[in-house]
Formats: sequence, structure tokens, C-alpha cells
Amino acid sequence: MGVSLKDVAVRAGVSVKTVSNVVNDYPHVSPATRERVRRAVDELGYRPNPTARRLRTGRSGIIALAVPELGNPYFADLATAVIDAAAHHGRTVLLDHTAGLRAEEALVSQGFRSHLIEGLILSPIRLEAEDLLRRPARPPLVLLGEREYDAPFDHIAIDNVAAARLAVRHLIGLGRRRIAFVGARRDSRRQPAHLRLRGWREEILAAGGTPREELVAATDGYDRLDGAVAMTRLLDLPEPPDAVFAYNDLVALGALRVLAERGVRVPEEVAVVGFDDIEEGAYGAVTLTSVAPDKAAIARLAVDCLVARIEAAPDRPPAGPRRILPGHALVVRESTVGRAAHR
Repeated sequence: MGVSLKDVAVRAGVSVKTVSNVVNDYPHVSPATRERVRRAVDELGYRPNPTARRLRTGRSGIIALAVPELGNPYFADLATAVIDAAAHHGRTVLLDHTAGLRAEEALVSQGFRSHLIEGLILSPIRLEAEDLLRRPARPPLVLLGEREYDAPFDHIAIDNVAAARLAVRHLIGLGRRRIAFVGARRDSRRQPAHLRLRGWREEILAAGGTPREELVAATDGYDRLDGAVAMTRLLDLPEPPDAVFAYNDLVALGALRVLAERGVRVPEEVAVVGFDDIEEGAYGAVTLTSVAPDKAAIARLAVDCLVARIEAAPDRPPAGPRRILPGHALVVRESTVGRAAHR
């Protein structure tokens, strides 16, 4: 038999009504009491009953998270963080995989499964603004990712230009002058790759250098193989790079593999920086320096925004759509400073 509201109330020393108010994230509960109830919830492993909740409130207690690649470690980490953040609001997360296809993203955004979910957090790749403008007002939607949309929805995304500049500034500070960017896109869409490439250019110019366009390597995708193929091409140039800023960690890991196969020393001859700070990057033969988006903050902000819109009274909606920029940091490891310095 599962843990009940009454069990949580007894553990926390409060009424069942107070536990219900905390689980449903209602106001008028003191911070101390709220913390005591949440601690009891965690200790007992209480999970709300979605069916009972729907019968009582007309809500399912389920939100959806739609991402392009569940197999990508970044999105796996993000999904875990969203599930944790949603649990604090007493909600369950339904995961959707869109494969980065516009048709799938449009289907999800238009309210597919709206009979099941209270709201949607969507990380789109190919979706266009007109797709978003056609969707109904309910269920509420929060956007993730760095594509910019002129659409009335909350949008949570790090500053990709600033993050890229941070990575390139680190490499320039190490004396690197032939810095490649691996992971450019051949299309014209305003995707994160374009913003990171812009940051690459801006920081090189700010340091008094000239961006060398022959060191910009376009890729078909963002996986290890794409990084390996691009790194092979770069090493065959008459003047190969002495540093690489990769679109993401998977691309960087592919580049590191080719550098090892070709006998190029990292970081002595080529320094490498990735993006996303996935766990795999910290356990390679050469650990990977990487830009780390604050995934916990991204998840928390997205869930908080979505829940606020779900629970808003029809006559008192939240403020207009918000663009929120979570933080990021550079995690420095062996691929740029070497083993001795990293210690």
C-alpha cells in the first residue's frame, strides 16, 4: 500500500490539509512548514495519485517534456532535472522524443495529448514561429533552447554568444591563435550553432585577431562521428588549428579521438573545449574542458514558469511572456591546461 497524505501529515506534524496545500503548491503556507512537509514527502517517498488529483481538481498532475534527442546525454541530464523540479510541484513528467523533426515538434506543440497533460515544455530544433502562433492557448507552453521566436511564450535559454566567447577567451588566454570552430551549420536557421559561431568570431575580433574562416568546420550532425570527420579535415589543412571550440561535448569527443589516432598531443599541440559538460567528458583519457549550462536552473525555471501558467486564474494571468537567461560556467580540465595544471 502506498504512502498517503495522512502518513506525510503525521511525519511532518501538520494537518492533512496543510500537506495537500504544500503538494499542490498553494500559497499561505509558511516557509518553515513547507520545508518540513517537503522533507517528510522525500523521506517517505510520497507521490501524488494522478487519478485522484484529476477527479478532485480537474487536473492530471502531468506535464510533458519534448526534446529532440533522448539519447544525447545533455537532454538525458535535462530530463532528469525537469523530473526532479516537477516533483517539487507534485507533478509527473511525460517524455516525448521529436527527433528534431518539424512535423513531430508541430504535432506536440499543437496540443497532442492535451487530454493527458496540463502543460508542455518543448525544446524545438526545426519548429517555426508560424507553427507556434497557430497553437491553442491551452495547455500552456514553455520553450527551451536558443532558437529565437517572435511568439508569446516563456522562453528559457542560456546566452550562447556569451558562453562561446567565454570558451574562446580561455583558449586565447592560453596563447592559442588558430582556433577552429567545429559544428557550424550549412543552413540559415537561427540555431544555437549560429550563435556559438557568432561568439567565436566576436571574441577573436575583441582580442585583436582575425577569424579564419577556413577553420570553421560545418557538420551534418552533432555526434562523435561528426566531430571526428571535421577534425580529420582540419588536421589536413596546410596550417591546422592549435585549438578547437566544439559545438558540443559529443563533437569534441570525436575530435579528441582523431587527435589521439594522429598522434597529436592534447593540449600541447591542440587544445579542445566542448559545450554541455556531459559526464562522459570528465572520464576520458584526456578530460574535457567544457562550457556548463546550469541545467538544474534551466529545469527549475521552466517548470516554475509552466506551473505558474497552469495554476493562474483566468482573470489574473501571469505577466507577459518572459525571456529568462540561466547561468553558465567554464569547467576547465586537461584538454586545455594539461594533467599537471588541472590537478
